[in-house]
Amino acid sequence: MSDELLSDIAEYCTGRRVTVMGLGKFGGGVAAARFLARNGARVTVTDTKPAEELHDSVEQLSDVHIDRWVFGHHPPEVFSECDLLIVNPAVKPSSGGITEAKSRGIEVTTEIEIFCRFNRAPLIAVTGSNGKSTTTALIHHLLTHAWQNESRRSWLGGNIGISLLDQLTNISADDRVVLELSSFQLEILRQRRFRPDIAVITNFTPNHLDWHETLDAYRLAKQGILNAQLPSDAAILPEFGDDDNDRDMRTDWKTRGRVYRFDVVDSGSDGAFLEDGILSLRSKSLPVTPAGPGLPNIHPPARLSLPGRQFTDEGGCFEEALRFDQPAQLPGRHNRLNIAAASCAAWLAGADPARFSDVIRTFTPLPHRLQQVAERFGRRFYNDSIATTPESAIQALRVFPGRIVLLAGGYDKGQDLTAFAEEIAQRAAAVILMGQTAEQLRTLLENPGQQYRPTIRIGQDFSDAFSQAVALTQPGDIVLLSPGCASYGWFRDYRERGDLFLKMAQDWNPA
Repeated sequence: MSDELLSDIAEYCTGRRVTVMGLGKFGGGVAAARFLARNGARVTVTDTKPAEELHDSVEQLSDVHIDRWVFGHHPPEVFSECDLLIVNPAVKPSSGGITEAKSRGIEVTTEIEIFCRFNRAPLIAVTGSNGKSTTTALIHHLLTHAWQNESRRSWLGGNIGISLLDQLTNISADDRVVLELSSFQLEILRQRRFRPDIAVITNFTPNHLDWHETLDAYRLAKQGILNAQLPSDAAILPEFGDDDNDRDMRTDWKTRGRVYRFDVVDSGSDGAFLEDGILSLRSKSLPVTPAGPGLPNIHPPARLSLPGRQFTDEGGCFEEALRFDQPAQLPGRHNRLNIAAASCAAWLAGADPARFSDVIRTFTPLPHRLQQVAERFGRRFYNDSIATTPESAIQALRVFPGRIVLLAGGYDKGQDLTAFAEEIAQRAAAVILMGQTAEQLRTLLENPGQQYRPTIRIGQDFSDAFSQAVALTQPGDIVLLSPGCASYGWFRDYRERGDLFLKMAQDWNPA
């Protein structure tokens, strides 16, 4: 890290009274508190959960000085007596603490915004309603194992559950940073004119309306990944052709960067297309010489650093078609889309596309994403607990040609479940419904207009839902946890739900 950057961090942190609102269990709050405390800030940590539930997170901060701990509630003074408020992205902007701080002119920000403020490496940012974690991890995997410049490193972080704040001293301007960004994180980033070198939007469907309140507000947050880009940057967006059978909403994103498309049908556009075992990469506008090194991703301009290439003509056009085998661990059309989007981003960032097919075969899928967790007594068990939207669960149902017994439902985020119910009716032999949305889904499935009707059961809790599901199976069946809804109510998060399913599946014995 340069002396100038160290000085900038010290200037930002030293002596500031900072409140971290929401310590959490997955790294962001801990990382922010550690970074600020180590660099001279006076840190207060406040969380509505009791201290015993946050024991592991508190332990991770045992080697730094925290001025004050507050558990079980947020007292007013932790907001009125600070200079800087760091909020957990899941906290609504209308929260009383946030509105109190803003009314006093106190800066409100997030852990990810602080990282972007000081990061000096070119940045690839990924968002979308579905598939963003897998796409982000795939980009990082391709850059790590297929880079043309072996001296560069790729760093993975963001909403995927990894904070990179503690790595700022190790990230060089020649490296690449790959961030998954949620709509919650983008809500504040867009206000700071966040500018990624490469922006990827995987898709867009209604989600988190309980937080954003309106579809337009949710779309506006996602749009923030594109707003501050310049023509030298790249925007990678889904292509929607005649062959498209997704239920993604057709969104006309406002772009200023160069647009690249991805799909499983080659439309002839610039971008990446994975069709019939061929990965096509195309650009009519790639620069012949690489751009300069990356600059900060907040306010100051960032540059897209592309590799030097041999082009097919003097106009800078590039086109390549490569044989590509879809790996067994990434099944389904939705994963072909994820691979196409990731290939486009990694290619533009300097990875060698000739190595993509071999490299992706070594990719380990993220947990809880259509993951086979057991095969017991002729039944296969798949954990897709990450499917917290109807669209992602629909994609999972389309992967399997055999007989499916589905566990579906959960917390009600205000989404329209009609299309999900139609897909369940067509593709599931039986469904066990769970949580707040169980009755809504049952009503939709029992609609007299439904051509098909699976066996329908209601689970009183998760253990009961699992027991009912396996009782309806026969050898050769698939037991699929793909809820299409969030886990809140019965579980802390989708991870806890998926972990319990995994344990039950591996322990199941029909006797």
